[in-house]
Amino acid sequence: MTILKVKHVTHYHYRQPVAFGVHRMMLRPIDSHDQRVLESRLEITPRPSNIQWAHDVFGNYVATARFSGRAESLRFENTVWLHHAALDLVESDVEDFARTYPFSYCQEDLPDLAAFFERQSPDGQHELDNWVRAFLQADGTANTCALLIALNQTIKRTFTYVTRHERGVQDPMLTLRRGSGSCRDLAVLLIEAARSLGLAARFVSGYLHVADDDDGDIGGHMHAWAQVYLPGPGWIDFDPASGVVGNRDLVRVAVVRTPSQAIPIQGTWIGFPSDHLEMRVKVRVSTDAHTRRSNPVLAYSEAI
Repeated sequence: MTILKVKHVTHYHYRQPVAFGVHRMMLRPIDSHDQRVLESRLEITPRPSNIQWAHDVFGNYVATARFSGRAESLRFENTVWLHHAALDLVESDVEDFARTYPFSYCQEDLPDLAAFFERQSPDGQHELDNWVRAFLQADGTANTCALLIALNQTIKRTFTYVTRHERGVQDPMLTLRRGSGSCRDLAVLLIEAARSLGLAARFVSGYLHVADDDDGDIGGHMHAWAQVYLPGPGWIDFDPASGVVGNRDLVRVAVVRTPSQAIPIQGTWIGFPSDHLEMRVKVRVSTDAHTRRSNPVLAYSEAI
């Protein structure tokens, strides 16, 4: 098990002091059997008048901050230390009845998985459906694990990864036609592909640890990928941007039905449109050998 340190800084700059509305943050990783937060520090400048922690409908951590007064900048610095255990997809862990596609989920699971079957993009010409079914045998069957691994690796191998700074996610039909997209675009394409096969899939937002950059200036970045639910092991991570199956070097912050539910920081400010100068985001994910306290810590900083 590895101890990872994640430092995520978001800094907004304004031409003159502006007022700030409510800000919603999804920055604290979720606790699970393969990752556990040891310590979490959230520093906000200027200090909010109130901050409230809650869980959303998926069990993700959400912080809501409210402000009074005005300032020329707004800075969020979130630092987390967590235990991380790398897990892979092991076919023998999958229930026997689900090892061959197609299969039916257990009746007791269907009500809870229902939202994760719903397609998010119209496919009137069956472009995505036809593309996905090319991964099946002539009789429409396949080894379930091999099918998902092939989908994941094919996107990695045949699609071009690009960095997009535009907000939102590219329509999966457009990603399919262009053959390119950001990590979140490729994740949504895989989710749509899995859902077209009748498999429950969801969107994951978090961080990627790049081990080779631990001593450099990058050391990881924000990332997005997919999870597919398989009877037995449950939700399995599939990262089409890297082709990796399993959670290796992936730190989950939010698991949601659709990407718009996993925005790291969203909020409002009051002023003239020209007052906004820039937003800077810096993320570093690295291994950390220091022993940390087991109790989460919430801290504020008055100075930048």
